[in-house]
Amino acid sequence: MATIKQLQSTLRLTFGIVPIVAGLDKFTNLLTHWENYLGSNVDMLPFAAATFMKIVGIIEIAAGILVLVRPLVGAYVVMAWLICIALQLLLGGQYFDVAVRDLVMAIGAYTLAQLTKMKEAHS
Repeated sequence: MATIKQLQSTLRLTFGIVPIVAGLDKFTNLLTHWENYLGSNVDMLPFAAATFMKIVGIIEIAAGILVLVRPLVGAYVVMAWLICIALQLLLGGQYFDVAVRDLVMAIGAYTLAQLTKMKEAHS
């Protein structure tokens, strides 16, 4: 049976590594062409969409590192970030599947925060 520590460690690695990989991919577009997710909002940006996605990538890399170093704070940051992305996609009227996935991932990040609290309380 998995312990709180094992579950917390698995989620910490997941929510640490995945944002780092997604953030790095904002510079290469190997996984997907990230600018497509901006939709019609791209016209509101004060700079090129590619530049915006690189800024997003840096934020995601920082969030992933934060989860690895300070999982309680990092989990809440990643949770909020994922909710914001999902809301932007929902308001854009497309990529509903990705929005739902991001909301589910936000629940996972919240679970990481709660497990981290439990682990710290038992330490």
